[in-house]
Amino acid sequence: MSKRTLVAAALAALSFAVPAAAQEPISEAGLIQTVRTMTDDWFQGRAPGTIGEERTIGYLIGRFQALGLEPGGPDGQWIQKVPLLHTRLGAPQQLELATPQGKVPLKLGTDIYLSTLRNDAVATVASAPLVFVGYGVTAPERKWDDFKGQDLKGKVAVFLINDPDFEAAKGEAVAGKFGGKAMTYYGRWTYKFEEAARRGAVAALIVHDAEGVGYGWNVITSPGGENYGLVRKDGSQTSLAVQGWVSHEQGDRLFASAGLDLKKLRVAARSAKFRPVELKGVTLSAAIPNAPEVITSHNVLARLPGSERPDEVIMFGAHWDAYGEGKPDAQGRIYRAGANDDALGIAALLEIAGQMKSAPAPKRSVVFAAWTAEERGLLGSEAYAVDPVYPMAKTVANLTVDVLQTAGKARDVVLIGKGQSSMEDELAAFAANQGRTVTPENLPERGLFYRADHFSFAKRGVPVLLMMSLAGASDLVEGGRAGGQAWIDDYTGRCYHQACDAWDRNWKMAGAVQDIELLRDIGWDLANSNRWPVWKPGSEFAAARGKVGQ
Repeated sequence: MSKRTLVAAALAALSFAVPAAAQEPISEAGLIQTVRTMTDDWFQGRAPGTIGEERTIGYLIGRFQALGLEPGGPDGQWIQKVPLLHTRLGAPQQLELATPQGKVPLKLGTDIYLSTLRNDAVATVASAPLVFVGYGVTAPERKWDDFKGQDLKGKVAVFLINDPDFEAAKGEAVAGKFGGKAMTYYGRWTYKFEEAARRGAVAALIVHDAEGVGYGWNVITSPGGENYGLVRKDGSQTSLAVQGWVSHEQGDRLFASAGLDLKKLRVAARSAKFRPVELKGVTLSAAIPNAPEVITSHNVLARLPGSERPDEVIMFGAHWDAYGEGKPDAQGRIYRAGANDDALGIAALLEIAGQMKSAPAPKRSVVFAAWTAEERGLLGSEAYAVDPVYPMAKTVANLTVDVLQTAGKARDVVLIGKGQSSMEDELAAFAANQGRTVTPENLPERGLFYRADHFSFAKRGVPVLLMMSLAGASDLVEGGRAGGQAWIDDYTGRCYHQACDAWDRNWKMAGAVQDIELLRDIGWDLANSNRWPVWKPGSEFAAARGKVGQ
C-alpha cells in the first residue's frame, strides 16, 4: 500500500469532527497580543514564586474566565498548588580539585556549573573521591549495567551525556542498542542525577558535550545557580549536595590529572563490559552558600465540560513560566521572558480554548493546563501527574505546545517520538488535510520527547503529542529545509533561555498558526470521538497505560 493510500485510509478512519467555529483561522493578532502582554516587564520574566508569578496567574485566570471556561483545578478552583524547594548558590567559599599535581581551583560558570536540591545553608562536599561511571545506565531490559556494583556513597559520580550508543560507529556491538541517535531517557541529564542519588553519591557531574546534550554551555549556565525541585511529602531529600556539569575542556583536564585519557574512556564506555574507573588521587571539595526557600507555585487549569462523557478528558498543555531576572544583555534587557518558550504556547492554548468554547459542546471534556516550573524540570506537570485532578485512566491524550517556529509557512510538520503511539497517525492524517507531510525529527539525539511537559503524562501511560519546532528543520515554503535549519540555529544559538527570546516584529507567524490549527483539530476530533489512542508495540510506556476508561 502506498504512503498516500495509507494516509487516505487513516483520514477515512477519523471522525474529523471539526466544527465550523473551529475551522476559522487561528488569529495571528491574538497570538501576538498574548505574547507581547506576557513578555512585558510588568511580569518580570514569569519566574515561579515571584511577584511575576502572581501577576501571571491572575492574568491567565482572567483570560480563561473571559472566554467562558470553568475552573478545572481541584475543588472547583482555577489553580493547583505546587510546593517547590527553590535554591540559589552564591559565590563559592571553596571550590577546587585536589590532584596528584596539586590543588586546582575551579571557576564557577566557566569550568564547572553547579546547583543543589537540598535545603542546606552551605552546599558542602569534603574531599570526595571521583568515579567515572561512563554513561551511568542501568537497563536490565538491554542487558546493560554501567555500575557493576560500584559503591558511590560519599563519592562524586562523573557521567557522559546521552546514551552508550550515541557515538557508536557502524559495526560496534552497542550500535542501535539504545536507539542510535535517538536519545532514550537513559541519556537525559535528569536520569543521570536521579541514578547518582539512588546510589547515595554526594555529587554528580556530567561532562558537557554540545552535540550530545543538544545545546551549548551558555544554556547550561543560564539558570545562574538556581534550581527547583518538588517538595517531597515525606520530607526526604536527595543525597546530592551539588549536581551539575563540567565544561568539555575542563573534563579533558580533569581526567588527565588522574593520568586518564577521556577520549579513550569514551570508547570504553560504549561496551557492556565497561566498569567504573576511579580517578585516583583526585577529590572534589566545595563549600558554597545556598539560599533555600520553600515556595508555593501554581498550575492553572481550565475546563470545557463534555456533553456526553464529561469524565473522559482531552488535555492541552503549555508552560507559563520563564527564567525571570538575569544579567543585562547587550541591549540592557534583564528579564528572560520566554516569548517563544513558552508564551507563544500559552497564547496557542487561549486561542484554541476560545474557538472551542464558541463551538457546540464537545462530547468529552477538554482541559487546558498552564504549567509552572517546566524550565526547572517539568515540575508543574509532574506535580499534577503525581496527584491528578482527572484520573490518568480517563485522560484520553495530552497535546503539548512548547516552542513553535516563527520563520513562516512550512510544507511539513516535525514528528517527535516516532514509533511511540498512534498519536503520530493522527498527526499524519490531519497534516495531510492541511496539505502537509510529516517529517520525523532529524535531531533525535536532543531527546526532546523527554524534555517537555507531555513527558509527565507519557510516564503514566497517557498517549501524547508534542508540537516543538526545535526537533528538526521545517521545510519552509520560503527557504526550504535550509531556512528551517537557519531558524533553529539562530534561536538556539542566540535566544534559547536568554533575554533575546522576546517578541520580534519580524516574526513570520504563518508556520506557528499551521501547527496550532493542526493540534486544535486533532484535539477537537478526539473530543468528539470514541477513539482511545494507543501505544505502539515496543514503546516503553505501553505497560503503564493499563486499563483505560472505555
